[in-house]
Amino acid sequence: MRLDVVSLAPEAFAPLLELGVIGRAFAAGIAQLHLHNPRDYTTDKYRKVDDVPYGGGAGMVLKPEPVFAAVEAIPQLPRRRVLLMSPQGQPLRQEDLIRWSRDWQQLVFICGHYEGFDERIRSLADEEVSIGDFVLTGGELPAATIINGVMRLLPGTLGCSGSLEEESHASPLLEHPHYTRPANFRDMEVPELLRSGDHGAIARWRFDQQLLRTRQRRADLYARWLEQQPQDEDIALDPHPGEDG
Repeated sequence: MRLDVVSLAPEAFAPLLELGVIGRAFAAGIAQLHLHNPRDYTTDKYRKVDDVPYGGGAGMVLKPEPVFAAVEAIPQLPRRRVLLMSPQGQPLRQEDLIRWSRDWQQLVFICGHYEGFDERIRSLADEEVSIGDFVLTGGELPAATIINGVMRLLPGTLGCSGSLEEESHASPLLEHPHYTRPANFRDMEVPELLRSGDHGAIARWRFDQQLLRTRQRRADLYARWLEQQPQDEDIALDPHPGEDG
């Protein structure tokens, strides 16, 4: 996959190239990261990329000319998706990461800066994406977040691809608890069932824990999951939802 980022702070993406499995995936050629600074596409001697907003107001606005020039200079693969990082965008969800990793050869990220960007820049994007109901100083962290989430889904990035099928947000349900040795740590015990070797019972316990955790922590996801179930299916829940054992 080809990943192109249009940003006034391209140095913000350097850590991705050294970040554990993500860095190793880049080194292995699973994806290629290309950085494009709009300042390099300015035509005035001051390399100006922002200006005051029409109508007045606080802050500076990212100019359209250098951003358009930067995006239009990027080589285009047949299946390309342009994503604009914006607090006004659609909230990021795991299914978006899955879709982008599966359906597209190339993702282009446009990172805003300053007070905002000229409204005409929106016409460059296929989608506007937000990572939450808050505002940052630029779109670099949201873009890096999406790159991380997409990269780990690409074949060859993770050593055990099966883990992707069981983690939180792979379905509406959150992931079940995990334990490893020692069995007792500071008087906190690993549930005895997980040490029993009864794989059928363990699978049922894990599913029950997914239901309980989702109901307790994310009522919205639990409601989505319920909507997907057959109407006549009886969902049995542990009467003690606060207990993990």
